[in-house]
Amino acid sequence: MIQNNKQLFSKNILHFEDVGSVINRLGEQLKDQIFNKYKRRGAVIGISGGIDSSVTMALAVKALGAERVFGVMMPEKDSSPDSENLAEKLAKKFGVEAVVENIRPALEGFKCYGRRDEAMKRVFPEFNPVTDKSKIGINQTGLDQKLPPVFHLTIIRENGEVKSKVIPVKEYLQIVAASNFKQRCRMSMVYYHAEQKHFVVLGTANKHEIDQGFFVKFGDGGADLFPLAKLYKTQVYQLARYLGVTQEIIDRTPTTDTYSAEQTQEEFFYQLPFEVMDLMWFGFENGYDKAEVARVMGKTEQEVEIIFENFARKKKTTEYLRANPFYFNV
Repeated sequence: MIQNNKQLFSKNILHFEDVGSVINRLGEQLKDQIFNKYKRRGAVIGISGGIDSSVTMALAVKALGAERVFGVMMPEKDSSPDSENLAEKLAKKFGVEAVVENIRPALEGFKCYGRRDEAMKRVFPEFNPVTDKSKIGINQTGLDQKLPPVFHLTIIRENGEVKSKVIPVKEYLQIVAASNFKQRCRMSMVYYHAEQKHFVVLGTANKHEIDQGFFVKFGDGGADLFPLAKLYKTQVYQLARYLGVTQEIIDRTPTTDTYSAEQTQEEFFYQLPFEVMDLMWFGFENGYDKAEVARVMGKTEQEVEIIFENFARKKKTTEYLRANPFYFNV
């Protein structure tokens, strides 16, 4: 139903009725960009066993053929073995040639782990990076109170003891800056293979990652094309099922795969489960009445208002990440 030229807000508003035609449209754009605009021969993708990189690869294979797609798996000290195993299985299923490039030596050369652990030890002097695990995550209180997000550092001691503290700004910035070496190393490696093959680099970020700033500038935010950039996470899953992405990957909880302790993307950044966040963001960016969104989502109007304010704050504070370099006039 349409009301005042706008579709009525509902829990099915993001559902594709014809997934096949969506995939065909994306595939045609992919071919046009690669062959006509960039004059390249194929596409390289960093594959991680996550849903976004898996769908990007499957979409590229359908559009270009497996022989024009190349996958790069890039494990390091903190990444889960599941990431490499699932990516390898998927590449084999789709007939894609893929290589493993362990980026740990490069990260050690950048002193990624040492710089990060140095900041963590200032928060927890007892932290032992050899035996303990660690992660950073956002607080949940900002969603039900008008408070900005606050990051906590959590360490898990060898004996199972869990400790968590709010991270001071200086230590937070150092931990993030050091950790971002991982995404920037991976993108450098992907571009090596792309340039060697005269291929483009496909980024794997979805709509939320781009719009909310959940990416590293010139890291996973640096690519030639982003096929999923306009797709909500639940829509990415729709494509995954249609394209035949393995059920193991579809069922896997999306993680950052950045820190040694297990951590979901919801815990680290989003604060909401995807099936809720997708609809909330759609209502937010399309100007739906808060009362209508609240009724459909089973929330109070005040809760919706606070979530919308949270979205607006994230969008504003991450504008820098989406900005193109400025070219000065003489």
